Amino acid sequence: MTASTVPSAQDLLAKMRAGMGRVPAAIEKSTIVDDGLIQEHMRSRMYAMPANGALNEETRTLVYLAAALAGSSPACVAAMADKVVQQGIPAAKVLETVHITRFAMATKIIGDAEPVFDALVRSQT
Repeated sequence: MTASTVPSAQDLLAKMRAGMGRVPAAIEKSTIVDDGLIQEHMRSRMYAMPANGALNEETRTLVYLAAALAGSSPACVAAMADKVVQQGIPAAKVLETVHITRFAMATKIIGDAEPVFDALVRSQT
């Protein structure tokens, strides 16, 4: 059995630069103190987005953007903004993704407020 070759942190950074235009600062800095972290991060990426997955790359980017927006992750939002440009995704699709995410978050607030509504309804009876 042969040992599989693990790409270096620098190779992975280069691949990220090619795919997104730049590497998020946190990822870049992480390789200085723990080059194994990027190995694990990329392994997780392959798990989440396999080579022959059901979604195309554009859809994956838009889903990732929505998750980053909903999760309040500025670094991921910036990375996906770069990827949107790199992939040439039309502005209408990106804006619709933002609008859907905004609506989902507004719906979350209403759902989260259910105990408040229950209390107000009880106080009116």
